[in-house]
Order: sequence, then structure tokens, then C-alpha cells
Amino acid sequence: MGTRPDELRRAAKSVLEQGVDIELIVVSNGAELPDFPENVITRSLPENIGIPAGRNKGAELVTGDIILFLDDDGWYRSPDLAKHVQDRFAADPRLGAVSFRIADPDGGPDQRRHLPRLGSSDPLRSSKVTTFLGGACAIRTAAFEKAGGQAEEFFYAHEESDLAWRILDAGYDILYDAEAVMYHPATLPTRHPDFYRLNARNRVWLARRNLPWPLALGYLGSWVAITLLRERDRESLKTWFTGFKEGWRESPGRRRPMKWSTAWRMTKAGRPPII
Repeated sequence: MGTRPDELRRAAKSVLEQGVDIELIVVSNGAELPDFPENVITRSLPENIGIPAGRNKGAELVTGDIILFLDDDGWYRSPDLAKHVQDRFAADPRLGAVSFRIADPDGGPDQRRHLPRLGSSDPLRSSKVTTFLGGACAIRTAAFEKAGGQAEEFFYAHEESDLAWRILDAGYDILYDAEAVMYHPATLPTRHPDFYRLNARNRVWLARRNLPWPLALGYLGSWVAITLLRERDRESLKTWFTGFKEGWRESPGRRRPMKWSTAWRMTKAGRPPII
């Protein structure tokens, strides 16, 4: 979005230092781009069309077998990360996506919300999971395309869960790999002004797009209860429920309920699709 040019250069440098054949595509979501080396592919969009749509625009230019998404304020700790990821995918044709471990560059503890598992799971333990963070992942290009890319209607929040569920429903696995490490400053998602509204709206859309109705109602009921238990600020709750109502009034795009066998696989992986 053009607000972090120094951080963007740092992110690009960490990609270009990777020791494998890699292409770097930088998408500007309605902003000016700084100068890059000639081997960097750039795509400038006239306006901010949202995170998932921006990522889709970049993915359209991909020619490789694996897509790594990286936000401008993150960077890769090791120049061997891409090779490590490449080996992971080569060893397992059923692997659709890899979720990275996000480390604090200042040495703080890994944030619990960055772990794609329920509970206070050990960040150093790898396992199969059912989602990933959009700016800290690698996705098999074939799986990305089979899942239909990212849901552009979402604009921001839960677009990676929507994609992850569709990747799982296409028959692939998702791995949280503790050895695949990237750096990202410790931040709170509530820094975004539309966090509560879009978080609630997109949870409804996520369920409406992907879950059989018995699971969709259970999922949304669980999140209403969790939100009421977690959130004490009245204005934040009011905004959240405004987004929740919006999610029912507006179209989430194409509905494609997952197979019950996929829901069972998610349950076995530790996260049934009701929470």
C-alpha cells in the first residue's frame, strides 16, 4: 500500500537472497512502488482492491510450481527457506500448503495467534493443520488454482481460511512447519480500523461459502459465544454484530459446501469446522 517503502525493500532483499530459482512479483495495491532491480516483476493497481484480490493479481503472473505470499513488513530469516519449502513439496505430492512459523525479530515469544492450531500449542512442533496465515505461507500452484484462488469479496480477514478449506476439500494436506521461519514485528490485528466489522462479516461468509448448513450454524454459534466471552468493549461488540448482520444480508460469492469427509479430516487434524 506504499506506506512502508523501507520494509518493502527489506522483504524483497530477503526473497532475492534465496538460494533457488525464484521469481519475485511485487503488487502495489493502489500506491507508488520504489525502484527494484530489473529481474523483479511489478504489477501496479490503480486502487486498493483488498488483500485477496491483490494476491490473486500477483498469482496470475506466477510461472513456478510453488507460490509464497509475503507482506511488506515481513521477511525471511534464512536464505535457505525457499529450498527447504521446495524439498517439502517435492517429498509429498499431497501437500497443498505450508504454514510458516512467525518469529519476533526482537526476540519476544512467538505470538499465540500466529499458530494455526487450537490452544496454546508449542510453536516448535510441526503438525498437520487446517489453515494458515496469508502472509506467512507457501502454496502449491496447482492447489491454489484448483481451489479457485483467494475470495476477492472478503477484502481483508479470513480469506486465507477460505482458501485453506478449499485446498483441503480438493484432497490436499496443509502442514504447519516449525522449521520454516519468517520474521514479522509483533502487532495486533485490531490496529486495522475495520477489523471488528470485517472479521464478523467474513466469518459468516466463510461458513456460508464452505460449510454444510449444520456445521455452518454450529460454527457461527460458537464464534458468537467466543466473541461475547472475549470482548468487553461495548463499541467493539456493536461493530462486530453490525458486521455479523452484514454477512447474512450480502452475497459471499459462490457457495461450495465441503465434503463431510473433509470436515472429518479437519476434526482429526485437531480443528473441527465448528470453531
